[in-house]
Amino acid sequence: MSRQRNPFALAGGIAATLFVAILVGVMVWVAMDTPRSGPFDAKFSLVDDRGKPVDQSLFKGSPALVYFGYTHCPEVCPTTLYEVAGYLKELGPQGAPLKAYFFSIDPERDTPEVMHGYVTAFTDRITGITGRPEEMQKVIDGWKVHAARLPSEDGDYHMSHTTSLFLIGADGRLKGLLPYGADLEQALAKIRNTLLRHV
Repeated sequence: MSRQRNPFALAGGIAATLFVAILVGVMVWVAMDTPRSGPFDAKFSLVDDRGKPVDQSLFKGSPALVYFGYTHCPEVCPTTLYEVAGYLKELGPQGAPLKAYFFSIDPERDTPEVMHGYVTAFTDRITGITGRPEEMQKVIDGWKVHAARLPSEDGDYHMSHTTSLFLIGADGRLKGLLPYGADLEQALAKIRNTLLRHV
């Protein structure tokens, strides 16, 4: 004689499985939506493009657009800084609270003087950040930025690096990313909604 399954027990098992799946999904969604901590959690000592000392407190108090690159970059870095200058101009007075930082991933060549000439060619609102390689590495590791030195055909080297623009809140935490080559209107909307809504 075959045993028949209790339909109520079967329905209860399905409901329990579904509840667990939904619960796990909500937990994953909350974890993904929680901003990651940034390099302000790790102490560092660098200088800006005018030679002024800066540390982890740089990221607190004002929302910021942060980019990691280098002055010898042939295309991606100058294009991105040009776009950042355009964002700041388009945002006008609404974007006044925004800071913009260009962190060198090649500090051996990017001295404060080199950085100053480079960033000011785009706008006086971008601050270049450089310093000792070991100090810069703390920031790179803190933001989990990809930065690798690769040999060039001419015997020199170039850098492979993350190309996204980091959107940092006034609390110093990562709020979002803008991919390289983002549409202007979409980029401005994301900056407004992510960084300027509550400023």
